[in-house]
Amino acid sequence: MTPTQLSEALSAALAAAVADGTLALPADAVPASVHVERPRQREHGDWATNVALQLAKKAGTTPRALAEDLAARLGATPGIKSVGVAGPGFLNITLDAGAAGELARTIVEAGAAYGRGEALTGQVINLEFISANPTGPLHIGHTRWAALGDSLGRILRFAGAEVAAEYYINDAGAQMDRFGESVLARATDTEVPEGGYRGEYVKELAAKVLADHPDLPELPRDEAIAVAREAGYKHQLAEIREVLENFGVHFDVWFSERELHASGAVEKAVARLREQGHVDDKDGAVWLRTTDFTDDKDRVMIRANGEPTYFAADAAYYLSKKDRGFPGKIYLLGADHHGYVNRLKAIAACAGDDPETNIEVLIGQLVNVGGAKLSKRAGNIIELRDLVDWIGKDAVRYSLARYPADSPLELQGEDMIKQSNDNPVFYVQYAHSRTVQIGIKAVERGVSRADGFDPAQLSHASETALIGRLTEFPRIVAQAAELREPHRVARYLEALAGDFHAWYNDEDKLRVTPYPDEEVTDAHRARLWLNDAVRTVLANGLDLLGVSAPERM
Repeated sequence: MTPTQLSEALSAALAAAVADGTLALPADAVPASVHVERPRQREHGDWATNVALQLAKKAGTTPRALAEDLAARLGATPGIKSVGVAGPGFLNITLDAGAAGELARTIVEAGAAYGRGEALTGQVINLEFISANPTGPLHIGHTRWAALGDSLGRILRFAGAEVAAEYYINDAGAQMDRFGESVLARATDTEVPEGGYRGEYVKELAAKVLADHPDLPELPRDEAIAVAREAGYKHQLAEIREVLENFGVHFDVWFSERELHASGAVEKAVARLREQGHVDDKDGAVWLRTTDFTDDKDRVMIRANGEPTYFAADAAYYLSKKDRGFPGKIYLLGADHHGYVNRLKAIAACAGDDPETNIEVLIGQLVNVGGAKLSKRAGNIIELRDLVDWIGKDAVRYSLARYPADSPLELQGEDMIKQSNDNPVFYVQYAHSRTVQIGIKAVERGVSRADGFDPAQLSHASETALIGRLTEFPRIVAQAAELREPHRVARYLEALAGDFHAWYNDEDKLRVTPYPDEEVTDAHRARLWLNDAVRTVLANGLDLLGVSAPERM
């Protein structure tokens, strides 16, 4: 019996109590589903609910009386072993071994779909993250958002949402001109201008640009800067794409800021917001009245000299997302962007959206990796690709995903590559590889799932604990999606791995594989189903974090 089935049984018991007049509750007040959760203390049963405390007052009875009535009705439900009433009216429910163990079959047959839910069905979300300037390589700060953003997108989709992952290319503005001048200086062996880009990577870009445009040094300066800027931009953006793909991060949309300007979208956004009554002209400039919507000051959109501000581009970009059919917009921004939260929400309000539901701004804190070396190419940063080359994609992604985004993070590089149980990613991946090897050895000894499954065989305490943990996976995924917290999945996987290792090492020798002189029994087959159910959930959870599930370690 799954938590969903138990929830439905509770709803049916409530509806029956209303129908026979025992419960004086309007029929439409009976919840379609009843929340159940795992008790903190195992001896209290498999599941618990406080539904009697929630509904008793409406029904004109006491919580305990309602709980006792529900307990009597649930006691006759197939698959439920016992129901107890605790305290003022809590229901503690224990399943019989067969009903609980049946979950193993459910998980194995569902395979990669187990845990997929409908909590966010109908939500259409634009998820923007990283959005680094294309003037240099991705660094350690971008790495955190790459890992978290991609994992969040996977989790949101798994929970039923329709998600477009988007990279906003900041390819407009003065920094692009400085970038072009810097590439040209390296290509012509002249001094890099003040405020320009000086890393060795610029020399590499310059060499590529010269290979594409050998006549670059002979061109008039303005033309040469433009050529160096565009060619250098093309190569740097290609490197960013390649590094992210190697990190397992894929974007559905690469949105160019300068195309936003070239299309006239900024001017149209100003006109549109003016029509909605939120634009003022003052001191020769055009202002958006964001103080009407919690911002600390109004924002200039068009300067007195006629030039649009970054804020105007932000507004146009927001409207673009809205016009492209994304009611939900999630921005993942760095620690230095706290000031953007209110102004983006104000843009949403000015655009006619609800800033509490149509936009979310998540701020990530800084991350430091002890022992990492500064990039030889960039000089003063730790490059994402160097970090991955040193530690490995899986270890980097998992280590970053297992902490809340808003917590400052300091990791030790050497700890992240240790092959020991103290290293969480190794601990979880080893559990998966162990399930694979157990399954292979069991099949070699003649244990086959096709020969039948008696879920009642899974009655040992360590087996019921493991099954209980497996039931939680769909709920954990739904919570991670709703709260935008991928770390919940990582922490769950560690708990599942712990329960699995405890089951495997149980002193009662709960073997999946029979001894050489031992016959294959129903218990062996049932444990193989359970072993494979654990493998399925570990693989599904690791995939949500963009981490591989190795078959051998």
